[in-house]
Amino acid sequence: MNNLTVWITIGIYIIVMAVIGLTQGKKAHSIVDLTVGGRNAGAWLSALSYGTAYFSAVMFVGYAGGTGKGFGLWGVLAGIGNAVLGAWLAWKVLARKTRDVSARLKIKTMPQFLEARYSSPSMRLFACVLIFIFLIPYSASVYKGLASVADVLLGIKVEYCMIIIAVVAALMLVFGGYLVQARADFFQGIVMMFGVVLLIVCVIRCDAVGGVQGLMEYAKTEGAELSSTNGLPKLNSDQWISLWATVLMTSFGTWGLPQMVTKYFGIKNDEQAKKGITISTFFALLVAGGGYFVGSLCYRFFDWETLNNPAAEGYVAQDFIVPRMLEKANIPSVLLGIVLMLLIAASVSTLCSVTLTASSTLTIDFIKHFRKNLDDKKTSFTIKVLCVIFIICSYVIANTDTPILDMMSYSWGIISGSFLAPYVVSLFWKKVNTKGAWAAIIGGLAVAVVPAAAKLATWAVKDNAFINGLAGKGPLFACIAMVFSIVLCVAVSAVTKSANEKETEFFYTGVVETE
Repeated sequence: MNNLTVWITIGIYIIVMAVIGLTQGKKAHSIVDLTVGGRNAGAWLSALSYGTAYFSAVMFVGYAGGTGKGFGLWGVLAGIGNAVLGAWLAWKVLARKTRDVSARLKIKTMPQFLEARYSSPSMRLFACVLIFIFLIPYSASVYKGLASVADVLLGIKVEYCMIIIAVVAALMLVFGGYLVQARADFFQGIVMMFGVVLLIVCVIRCDAVGGVQGLMEYAKTEGAELSSTNGLPKLNSDQWISLWATVLMTSFGTWGLPQMVTKYFGIKNDEQAKKGITISTFFALLVAGGGYFVGSLCYRFFDWETLNNPAAEGYVAQDFIVPRMLEKANIPSVLLGIVLMLLIAASVSTLCSVTLTASSTLTIDFIKHFRKNLDDKKTSFTIKVLCVIFIICSYVIANTDTPILDMMSYSWGIISGSFLAPYVVSLFWKKVNTKGAWAAIIGGLAVAVVPAAAKLATWAVKDNAFINGLAGKGPLFACIAMVFSIVLCVAVSAVTKSANEKETEFFYTGVVETE
């Protein structure tokens, strides 16, 4: 009966998604509608679409559990950082300028943005291939995060859960792309906000936490040992570095991710962009802050050995910490259904955003480069076919034994490490040039790819402590890559001369009349 209640709640969610897909999909008449929603999204629609693309089961399960295990209550800093740096500052600095450029020049994808600024078709081609390939691990991590929850709480096989997620996401995208996704994200954003509040209340009130009094006991600082009575330990220097690397990567990493940047492309006007700052910040503070807070309570549910010693009886792997916490919290069936709806909504919205970004980018910026006679109808069809292929590839990668946190950090590190600098710097400095942009892309990529390469090496070289350690340093290398790429972008541009001054000036003042 309990499982039936949960399934009914989830079924209602799926029905609502189907209705949105059927009704909104009919409104998608062009490539502009499919990719950027006709550039007609208001503040709430844009901000919630941004937030739901930002946070998924990867955060709620992988990162919340991982930061809670490593840092206790200090892990909440990641949620606060996401709200302040990844939402408020990102929208404050990037939204209005990006919306203006993309609207004037009729830009639909991030590779198009780079070509328009640097007059480099080769940069556009390189960017679209890199984005398509390295968004797959992130998409896979979304599958894995939600599947681990369903495995523990519903008792269904991980593979079946992944197939269900893939089918729902594919149908939404095939129905109508961005228009369907944005409307669905609005509904899913509301679900996520209510779901997080209910999740926090249920977890705090459960026997393991012990209400407000138990929470106050957990917030004590007693040395550096994490325990059920000390969730706010004194961290050493290595732990602080690791924590801040996670905070900075999950916050500034969004500045260079194409699925986040393109959310600014669809904003209706400057006024809506301003309003979006407050909405996106509130959403991020509630959802990310709440998610990391729940994960930070893990030592109230498990002892240190259970979370950190693989040889211990009842050992809980990192990707299963939050699911096991929810299981031990004994949440009522209806509320559990809402919590699962929260995780499904967060995951499907992110998956759709990532998939549409990767597929539209590869179609518009790569395939159409070689097949210039591809009309809108064929382009739309190609994007939808690639969406299905991308989802299948993600499913295959999700079935590997790579932890959620690692897959996400590899993807975000490589993409943001490569493109954050040439994108962000170009909005504010006219003297940045093509050589500086290429230096940033290659330099950032070279640094960020190290942990991913180390992970591949672990399949050939077993039990090597150095290689295993390197494979787990994704967030740290991602931060180094982003800083290094900015330094290279500015330095190389400063000592070399731009060869495209007319094209550069058009980027800042020109207008393209037809979409």
